[in-house]
Amino acid sequence: MTAKISLPLDSTMLKGDFIYGVATASFQIEGGAKNRLPCIWDTFCNTPNKVIDGSNGLIACDHYNLWKEDIALIESLGVDAYRLSISWPRVITQSGTLNPEGVNFYIDILDELKSKNIKAFVTLYHWDLPQHLEDEGGQVK
Repeated sequence: MTAKISLPLDSTMLKGDFIYGVATASFQIEGGAKNRLPCIWDTFCNTPNKVIDGSNGLIACDHYNLWKEDIALIESLGVDAYRLSISWPRVITQSGTLNPEGVNFYIDILDELKSKNIKAFVTLYHWDLPQHLEDEGGQVK
């Protein structure tokens, strides 16, 4: 049985300028851990008794490899926007320089979203600090 949602006729959600979207968090969906630095979530997931079922972000939903298919799914929902987060362990190196492979991963996603007329809303930091920065006090020097 499909539930039907009804909104009051004066609801903001019925206005033409209301943006419907979906959202993800990089660590929770990307996987591709071999193509990024370890992050604080990796450490948390590997700490005994922190994650009951042993889940981690090594593969996750494999968005790192399946992003085109994932964007096609987003498009099929008919939403206006996609909120994604940038994985800093993917876009920087241990020395703090940009990782071109990681940067290009996100550029390709943004280009695909644009080609599908899906607005991108980007969260620049979603609690996935590279572990080496946490080990140095959690700050960029």
